[in-house]
Amino acid sequence: MESKKRRHFPDAFKREAVDRARTSGLTIIQVAEELGLHETVLRRWIRRFDQLETGPARRPIAQAQGPSPADLAAENARLKRELQRAEMERDILKNHPGPL
Repeated sequence: MESKKRRHFPDAFKREAVDRARTSGLTIIQVAEELGLHETVLRRWIRRFDQLETGPARRPIAQAQGPSPADLAAENARLKRELQRAEMERDILKNHPGPL
C-alpha cells in the first residue's frame, strides 16, 4: 500500500493563500480548489495567521456600549404610538357589527 507523501508549503505561500481567501470575494472552498488544497488546510492557515496578527483570543473586559438614553427614549415613544394605533384598530374591529 502506497502512502501519500505529506506536502510542505512555505510561509509565503500560506500568507498569499490567506490573503487571497480574505480579499478575492471567493469562498474559502473556491480558493482552496484553485490552489489544490483541502478547505480545512486553508481554514487552519487563516486561523493561525489571525492569531499571529491579533494575539490569542481574549474575552473583552468591558461590555459593548448599548444604545444611548436618547435612542431608548425615541424607541419607547415609537413603540407607544404603535401600541396605541394597534389598540385603536382592535377596538374598531371589535365594535364592528358585521362582516367587513
